[in-house]
Amino acid sequence: MFTYRYDIMKIWIDADACPRVIKEILFRASARLQVPVCLVANKNLARHETGLIESIVVGEGFDVADDYIAEHAAPEDLVITADIPLAARIVANGGVALDPRGELYTEENVGERLSIRDLMMELRSGGLVQGGPAQFGLTDRQRFASSLDRQLTQMLKSCKRTT
Repeated sequence: MFTYRYDIMKIWIDADACPRVIKEILFRASARLQVPVCLVANKNLARHETGLIESIVVGEGFDVADDYIAEHAAPEDLVITADIPLAARIVANGGVALDPRGELYTEENVGERLSIRDLMMELRSGGLVQGGPAQFGLTDRQRFASSLDRQLTQMLKSCKRTT
């Protein structure tokens, strides 16, 4: 019999900007592996009919959802976010963060990603660069699903070794 992994790990989703297709991939992985998911957002989210999925609505304001996730995510949890400052906080606390496009944030790359983000914000505010990231596509979805599967497999194996 397969047991729930409630006491081992949780998947946190920075849900305000997470594409719906990514949430669906995460919900399927949650059901298949019996790993709980917690969506955190500044607005009401759709209800889910499974005890594995929890939605938390935080107050309005800049970075309120990010602060909640950073304060509650444990190092053995997986955080899904496109927010590079949040990812940097998670990684600095020994946690694991994955971008919705499938890139794993690491100690080696998160500093560079923050620098590039800050540079692009400065260039945009000066009118030198316009636009944002490319539109989310099928390749991004496939890359995320593959990265998620690889990361969850690794994390769950690690959890089994420590319990």
